[in-house]
Amino acid sequence: MRIDASHPSIRLTGRWDTSRKGIAETTNTGSYIDFAFEGRTAIVLFDASENHIPQLHLWISVDDGPKIEALIDNYMRIVAPDDGKHTVRIIYKSGTEQASRWYRPLHGKVTFVGVVVDKPVDMPEDDRLCIEFVGDSITEGILVNADYVNIGHVQYDVTHLNCPYHADVCETYAWRTAEALDLRPCIMGFGAVGVTKGGQGKVPAATEAYPYNFDGSPVTRKKPNIVVLNHGTNDPRANVPNFLEKYELMLDVIKEQNPEAVVVSLTPFGGKFHEEIGKLVGEYNAKHSCNVYFVDTFGWISPEPVHPLRDGHATVAKNFIPILDKIIKENFN
Repeated sequence: MRIDASHPSIRLTGRWDTSRKGIAETTNTGSYIDFAFEGRTAIVLFDASENHIPQLHLWISVDDGPKIEALIDNYMRIVAPDDGKHTVRIIYKSGTEQASRWYRPLHGKVTFVGVVVDKPVDMPEDDRLCIEFVGDSITEGILVNADYVNIGHVQYDVTHLNCPYHADVCETYAWRTAEALDLRPCIMGFGAVGVTKGGQGKVPAATEAYPYNFDGSPVTRKKPNIVVLNHGTNDPRANVPNFLEKYELMLDVIKEQNPEAVVVSLTPFGGKFHEEIGKLVGEYNAKHSCNVYFVDTFGWISPEPVHPLRDGHATVAKNFIPILDKIIKENFN
């Protein structure tokens, strides 16, 4: 039985465009698909015709088992261990930063068409608190596995064109934090983007990009309960007044889009603007009678490398998890 991306047996998490009937598209790593079926075999259908080489990478797991890394293809067959009921999760793990992810044609997208199964099984709602992480290449996990991929094969070497091999959104501080606190993650991270500038993949500045999945596609994802903002790393050439003006605008955009959400300002891990952001957040709260939380990450990890490896992300998460846990208890318990 062939079913499309809108079927009740399929649940989408993250920034997905569903404007085309039966099709779901995302350019945001960390977006994922859950589906349930009864039987032994499922065939997952994608449209990979516009994807560039190297192909983007997916994580695939069955029945909450280990994640297996795979390159996207038009047809991907999953064979379960028996004919019972099964669940599958497919995560957009990593892609190439330079691939177009904002303007069509979109070369760095996952276009999910549907699945073929013996019998679909409806997926329940995911009623966990939803947390959205808004950031840049660090948030999407670029270079997180840089120490793993120089293994003598040029196609795996650490270059921007080989991002799928050395990047992994699931190794980031964001994903680790969401998992540790049993939160439903929604990731928005694009390489080289800042609040004052656009970045890789022709993505505009974060202040312009935030309300959209990609150009012409307003966000329709579930409203997040918590939004964590981590920008500033890619704004080093901006003068302080310009940066603070754009950072404040970013807070305005997030609050306007998510008036009920708890907003957390997480400073750049390299320390840039950390004092200035702290002062701005205090003034912003007084001005708007709100409570944006300020978390200063200065000193948590070394400013080098700019893109933390797995251990750097693990350290950030270790520091951030108890702080965020306290924030959650203050607001949702």
